[in-house]
Amino acid sequence: MRVHVADHQLISHKLTYLRDKRTDSPTFRRLTEELVTLLAYEATRDVRVERIDIETPLAPTTGIRLASPKPLVVPILRAGLGMLEGMVRLLPSAEVGFLGMMRNEETLQAITYANRLPDDLSGRQCYLLDPMLATGGTLVDAIRYVVDRGADDITAITLLASPEGILHVETQLHDLTIPLTLVTGAVDERLNERGYIVPGLGDAGDRLYGVV
Repeated sequence: MRVHVADHQLISHKLTYLRDKRTDSPTFRRLTEELVTLLAYEATRDVRVERIDIETPLAPTTGIRLASPKPLVVPILRAGLGMLEGMVRLLPSAEVGFLGMMRNEETLQAITYANRLPDDLSGRQCYLLDPMLATGGTLVDAIRYVVDRGADDITAITLLASPEGILHVETQLHDLTIPLTLVTGAVDERLNERGYIVPGLGDAGDRLYGVV
């Protein structure tokens, strides 16, 4: 797995306010959208394109457009939904699917409870959105889910990641033969005993949408 930490001052600036416990939910949502757009710029460097002939007001020329089939953006519910707007702002023509997964807080294992994805993802580039790569269990299951349906190029985008989570993904998915990339805003120090990233920013879902 290729890991890209988007080391940019604007990303660090927005992450600082996301981490601050005084940041309210409306501000947290806005900052998340802005940060994801910055991360998406890095994540889509290798998006598949095809050449197209056009005419400018002055002369013919050749440009590019997104290749078919279009990339598929998959937010992992519920927290990943807060990243969707920032992603499709940069990739408005991408298709969107949804994958509902949650972590059992006792076992720390991921549970799938919803799937709104095409059955056949053959030849598709997939962009998985999940704010936190903590233990890595949810992301591993999500990647396996789309690979089993034929996806052949996967990029995961997270706001933060833990060293333990990255290692878990690499270990569990070492047998993948397709390109796998992680783009994240920062790699934090560690996980605590409850499986939360430290220093982190708390529970991203709760901070986006409140405790329900």
